[in-house]
Amino acid sequence: MLFLEGKNTQLINGLVKKMEVAAETLEFEKAANFRDQISQLRKVMERQYVSGTEGDIDVVACEMQNGVACVQVFFIRNGLHLGNRSFFPKTPSDKTPEDVLSAFLLQFYLDKNLPKAIILSHQLVEPELTQQLFNEKAERKVNIINKPRSERARWLKMAKSNAVVALNQKLQSRENTRDRLAKLKELLVMNGELKRMECFDISHLQGDQTVASCVVLNEDGPLKADYRRFNIKGVQAGDDYAALAQAVSRRFSRAKNQEHAPPDLLVIDGGQGQVTAVVQALDDIDYANVVVIGISKGSDRKVGMEKIYRGSDGKLLVLSADDPVLLVIQQIRDEAHRFAISGHRQQRGKVKKKSTLEQVEGLGPKRRQLLLKQFGGLREIKAAGLDDLCTVEGINKALAQRVYDFFHDGANV
Repeated sequence: MLFLEGKNTQLINGLVKKMEVAAETLEFEKAANFRDQISQLRKVMERQYVSGTEGDIDVVACEMQNGVACVQVFFIRNGLHLGNRSFFPKTPSDKTPEDVLSAFLLQFYLDKNLPKAIILSHQLVEPELTQQLFNEKAERKVNIINKPRSERARWLKMAKSNAVVALNQKLQSRENTRDRLAKLKELLVMNGELKRMECFDISHLQGDQTVASCVVLNEDGPLKADYRRFNIKGVQAGDDYAALAQAVSRRFSRAKNQEHAPPDLLVIDGGQGQVTAVVQALDDIDYANVVVIGISKGSDRKVGMEKIYRGSDGKLLVLSADDPVLLVIQQIRDEAHRFAISGHRQQRGKVKKKSTLEQVEGLGPKRRQLLLKQFGGLREIKAAGLDDLCTVEGINKALAQRVYDFFHDGANV
């Protein structure tokens, strides 16, 4: 935390004291580790040092091309450059860089500490109002500068250059995606537009907890705010067809009621059986405004050897491994799989926590925390004897016995 706040002098002083204490107590290996940390930290500081710059400064530059805006933010703390980030705010076509920067600043610093100075690439739309709001929030004056000089001008130039590079990369990626979607539309003989895709994947947790994940992609890339997960109920474990049918019915019933934007193309992670189940589910809710395809890895499950099933007629489409159409379908399929796995990891974490110390009667959160701190982990608690458990504050003999019995009962090991 000290390092990220730019308080490296304080950090190094603390490490020096620890090194000296370790040396005095003849813990030379430990002292050597502190020495190496100090040496590495000083090297990092040399690379990060911004000559002529003091205090906390943010450099914010905005560039726009073809209706797309990129805001680049450089973070300088106590004379050290701690990094930079690119942002691509959604921007109406009639807006200027001044408009974008003005709106961005108010949102960006809404829940953040304000630096001593903010260097801007453009004049704000309402500079006096923004200045007043920032001063009140920081309870001090925040210097807002849009015509910096010397070293600060060079940092602004670098931020603007980074913004241009990031913007060009974004536009190139968008153009590539547009081309791929156009070719995919041609391959599928679609009459309408193809601007938005959704993909469903089914996964299981410990064999019986079935979850469907839905991810969304358009010409700008993944739309993570539109991602959804569906806990599947009343379906036999392993019945992916029924699970997909339930998830798709729930998702597209809401689309039918205009609760969210509908996709032009629905991609299913699966073969002809899964596609047939989804098409039937859409027919059951009388929804026909989406084209359905499935992507299957085939028997050898090699990447690049996938097969595409068209839902309208069941036709099999085989594409070459380097076909750009296949790449965009693989992209959304892999993203759906990643999203499903991340959700299961979260659930597994909850189940794991629930199945250990929380099941010991009378062992509250404070005592659980004390146990983990004193012993270092569950493995060490399992190995501890009754007398060892009783040494922890708040753990009496009866509670220690329950903890011991829990870990030495065959059902809990």
